[in-house]
Amino acid sequence: MSESYLTSLNPAQREAVEHFEGPILVLAGAGSGKTRVLTARVAHLVHGHGVPPARILAVTFTNKAAGEMRGRIQRLLGCDPVGLWMGTFHAICARLLRRHAHLLGWSNAFSIYDAEQSLRLIKKIQETVGVDPDRWSPTTIRAHISAAKNQLVSPQRFIEDHGDSFNLFQRNLARVYPAYQAALRDQNAFDFDDLLVKPVELFQAVPDVLARYRGRFAFVLVDEYQDTNHAQFRLLELLGKERGNLMVVGDDDQSIYRFRGADIRNILDFEQAFPGARIVRLEQNYRSTSSILEAANAVISENVQRRGKRLFTDRVGGEPLTLVETLDETDEARWIVEELRSRYEGGPDLHNHRDFAILYRTNAQARALEDAFRKASLPYQVVGGTRFYERREIQDVVAYLRLISNPRDGSAFERVVNYPRRGIGGTSLERFARFATREGLSLLQAAARADEAGDVPPGGTRGLVAFAELIRRYATRAPVTSVGALIGELVEELDLLAALRDEGPEGEDRAENVKELIAGALDFHAEVTSDTTEGEEPDGLTELDRYLQQVALVADIDRHDPDADAVTLMTLHNAKGLEFSAVFIAGLEDGLFPLSRSYDEPDEVEEERRLFYVGITRAQNKLYLSHARQRRRAGEVTYGRLSPFVQAIPEELLERRTSSLFVSEAFTTPHRERRERYRERRESGFVPDDQFEPSYDQDAPRLVKGERVVHAIFGSGRVVEVSGFGPDVRVTVEFDGLGRKKLVARYAALKKDYF
Repeated sequence: MSESYLTSLNPAQREAVEHFEGPILVLAGAGSGKTRVLTARVAHLVHGHGVPPARILAVTFTNKAAGEMRGRIQRLLGCDPVGLWMGTFHAICARLLRRHAHLLGWSNAFSIYDAEQSLRLIKKIQETVGVDPDRWSPTTIRAHISAAKNQLVSPQRFIEDHGDSFNLFQRNLARVYPAYQAALRDQNAFDFDDLLVKPVELFQAVPDVLARYRGRFAFVLVDEYQDTNHAQFRLLELLGKERGNLMVVGDDDQSIYRFRGADIRNILDFEQAFPGARIVRLEQNYRSTSSILEAANAVISENVQRRGKRLFTDRVGGEPLTLVETLDETDEARWIVEELRSRYEGGPDLHNHRDFAILYRTNAQARALEDAFRKASLPYQVVGGTRFYERREIQDVVAYLRLISNPRDGSAFERVVNYPRRGIGGTSLERFARFATREGLSLLQAAARADEAGDVPPGGTRGLVAFAELIRRYATRAPVTSVGALIGELVEELDLLAALRDEGPEGEDRAENVKELIAGALDFHAEVTSDTTEGEEPDGLTELDRYLQQVALVADIDRHDPDADAVTLMTLHNAKGLEFSAVFIAGLEDGLFPLSRSYDEPDEVEEERRLFYVGITRAQNKLYLSHARQRRRAGEVTYGRLSPFVQAIPEELLERRTSSLFVSEAFTTPHRERRERYRERRESGFVPDDQFEPSYDQDAPRLVKGERVVHAIFGSGRVVEVSGFGPDVRVTVEFDGLGRKKLVARYAALKKDYF
């Protein structure tokens, strides 16, 4: 192959790609072509310097990115880069552990517990060690255990530091953390944090294994370095510092995962950790217009914790940013849908629904947007809602598979031992569990010997023995059967589809989801790639083991379908790495974005500002910013002012608009001005809350017989009768599908329906 891939690079990109040995930090601004740099770098190492692909480790942050990058590298080289290790941190670490977990006390068929499974186990452990789950939230306990693991604080170290603490929460945590980790080991399971922590422990405890992988990986490349935590940093330091051939690519202005343990200091202090490092800045943006980039530069320049760079583009000009003020979240959603539909139907530049994305700070904001999309019959997809693999029926099937793969998985056993029902009641399970503990058996081992327990009722004994035999049969078949066929046969034998359909209307949807799971598993064999290279021992995994690992490591963003002709709705966190022709950022009110709690700490405000910067730079051609005068949050109406983040954008870049409902006659009366004065006085502390009743709004729109209105609970309807005067006005509405309801207008909060 020729080196034609170098000619398409700009000078900064080429400098990064042609760098050979020694550490290098590539500060890659949004839309600056970092994926091109990473793939060209791998191709150049192989083609230009003769480095075998097996000597290269490339770490990404999503499975999707790993797949796309591998495909690009293959096209550049003209052949498959056999032996190249490429994947997410979690996937790479799981791969290491599949080969060496026995050195830590686990087998290579370990289970990977997701958030729900680890939460269930923590709650169970709390009950066992006497830390009341009703008083001490398992979610909070898990978050603190996760934080300790990410900082590489072991259970024993935590006990030493906090076992005698004056802080009661820390003392309780010191009781739960070690017991939780012991339970994971007993069940041959790792949680997500363990996947990062255990390889570090392995390398530190077994120098020969570390030496082997240091020798194997002569060059290490890392994407999204700004989002690494301490455990990930330590792993890279162990692997890459000796040779020094470490390239990290990242953007300090897009570091947005502090709540997951990401440490922006990793990228800010890179030269201190890796002396002599070269720094290359990629500042030319190939995605957005100059008006969008000028806004982004203005916003992020207010941060203090940053290295500093300024994005530029050849796409000079472009449309101004549209800033729209709306009445409330429902009006905001309606305005977005109307504008989107108008742009889609009448604009020359946007021809597909997938060209649009709506981004928001919190998942709760999706509800009003989804309602508006459904009423307008516009196609949309929500990224980050209930994940497919988190659905109850899918978790049930996957629990069977986990137990077939890992007989020690007690969490999986407990989930499905009596599903579908096989006559194993609560009493049977309690007595049987005591028998397992007494004999030192796993739950599955004990189930096979349930007739020896003595005090388990006959019906429960038969059910337990039959269940153990079912799992044994499928465990025997797993090594020689494709995972799709295995799941299909299991579902059929359990008659699971019929059991789900018997649950009622939702049961049919659940059955369809299980059928989708089977269909996906039937295609899985095509996705399996060689996991070994010449001279490397196989890991002994079955196709089922590989499938379960893929299921466990799938991320929200991996489920985004860029080819679906649907508008994408997602949080700003989920949007990182994506781009759309037109982007709406909704809910830009102070207290919602940035969140109120961020004001407690300057670092939090800076991270919120970076998140806004990420949102702005997702847009290629058009950016909309929307905010609402009032918004119902947590059951209360809050009055908002425009986010200070937006106020940093130069006025000449903005086109200001207001929604039709906001400026309608009903909302431009003197009463509205009086309401605004009340709001301002109350926010200044002059009017007590009990003297202002937001549900009694004298400025509500004048209701007219025959017009269409919307109620927050009852939905859309048509006014059929209006009676009374002033605050005593009553209205009768014929709601779609619900019939007539009589309402007191001042409490009903009806809004005009413009659809």
